[in-house]
Amino acid sequence: MRKWVWPLAALALIVAGGCSSSGGGFSERKSDQAANVLRYPIPNNPTTMDPAMVQDGDTIDLLQQVYEGLVGWGTNNEPVPLVAEKWEVSPDGLTYTFTIRGNATFHNGKPVTADDVIFSLERVTNPKLASPVATAYLDDIQGVVEKFEGKAATVSGLKKVDDKTVSITLKRPTPYFLGKFTYLGNAIVPKDGPPADTTITETAQMIGTGPFKVTEVLPEQKVSLAANEAYWGGKPALDGIERLVIGDALTRLSKFKNGEVDMVNLERQDVDGLKNSEFKDQLVYLDRPAIWYVAMNQLQYEPFKKKEVRQAFAMSINRERIVNEILGGINQVANGIVPPGVPGHRENAKVLPFDPAKAKEMLAAAGYPDPSKMPALTLTFRDERPDIRRAAEAVATDIKTNLGVDVKLQAMEWGAYLDKLNKKEQVFYHMRWAADYLDPQNFLSHMLATNAPENKLGYSNPEFDRLTGIADREMDSAKRLPIYAQAEDIILDDAVWVPIYFQRDVELQSPRLSGLRESLFGHLPHTTTQLK
Repeated sequence: MRKWVWPLAALALIVAGGCSSSGGGFSERKSDQAANVLRYPIPNNPTTMDPAMVQDGDTIDLLQQVYEGLVGWGTNNEPVPLVAEKWEVSPDGLTYTFTIRGNATFHNGKPVTADDVIFSLERVTNPKLASPVATAYLDDIQGVVEKFEGKAATVSGLKKVDDKTVSITLKRPTPYFLGKFTYLGNAIVPKDGPPADTTITETAQMIGTGPFKVTEVLPEQKVSLAANEAYWGGKPALDGIERLVIGDALTRLSKFKNGEVDMVNLERQDVDGLKNSEFKDQLVYLDRPAIWYVAMNQLQYEPFKKKEVRQAFAMSINRERIVNEILGGINQVANGIVPPGVPGHRENAKVLPFDPAKAKEMLAAAGYPDPSKMPALTLTFRDERPDIRRAAEAVATDIKTNLGVDVKLQAMEWGAYLDKLNKKEQVFYHMRWAADYLDPQNFLSHMLATNAPENKLGYSNPEFDRLTGIADREMDSAKRLPIYAQAEDIILDDAVWVPIYFQRDVELQSPRLSGLRESLFGHLPHTTTQLK
């Protein structure tokens, strides 16, 4: 789920639990930049240090260096073995049998066993832990929902075959199961490590199998990692990684220019100025399977219960202007929900057109001929990201100009934003969803089916549920993709989301940097990354 918290109280516990404090800022970093430590910023404090709780892309990028699941993503955008060296699937497609690597060990030196695997999956589904991602990524396994709802003591679909073998039985054949199972929330932790029913709050509990180990956490400053010399895939080329917490985009860029960080993700407003600069050859463009959209919560705002109101809002927003003028034309206008790179993407799905005159007619027909009589409305968005703010401002301006509806703007700290979203209290919001696995199910039924874990806005359409239910179970790709296309058209017509753009990242990467492993999802763990 790569949404884009980590409360300072929890950070303080982690620091007290074993992290040293060196104080200071970043100005002294340039002098020791020859050290074999990769430095790059993270725009906010990590939201958690517990893989079972992680929801956002920035924190996943950090924690994937530390924790691993049985499977993960490869550079070919396909699931590959990680802690598991192989897997087998039963002829009926229901049972996956994973064999654990003989040389896979935790950071504390203990070998990974089947007991650790079962503990980890039982832990993430423990209702007392209350993981926000458990049912979203494990609900295909027999007994997960029952365990999470407190109706069963254990997950019935998990079985220890022997010390190095685990079997997982699904409720039904699921064509996207392995892709879904790569999610970092399913990472393997030692059974004698983190508590089974509370989140990780101490560095001593932050034990994974990944290529790097956490050594230091300084709130609002940095998280430091050291290479795992006993990593099953071989010691990384880097000695360590430092993730510097830098909220301001201009400061992030300045630190790259000064040689204090090795790569940085750019805001669109900065790209044009770099194209003809000394850094032009260090610009890297990366397409991502992600969509930025505006969502309308029917649970919190009475007018959004009417399809015509949602359609009016959608048709009042000039997406072409936002993408090509305000954001510089780097991203691709989203003419659908399913992004490029994901099977089932269509260049021209049935998105509602920009039509201000029709939008006014529809709003009036829905019972709001005088837009000033509509209840007060605020568009919320993540703070500290200029691109997000600029898009939100444009949306609010379009709605005021083309519909006459006043929309206030509220930037929110990322942690508070996600907390409100999880409680289904975000009313009108600008948000991103990035693929966890390359399947339209991750963007359609996973997000917007009536009982979907990620449906935070009260949307329900029986025909959409029927179609996605059929497609979710169909194993033949040639048959299931057209069914998803029908479901996507329903979503677009219902105007549950207003698609704005498909994401394209732009980074500056230092010429010192080589060996980065890439996938559509982003940078893979830095097992082969090198610094000159």
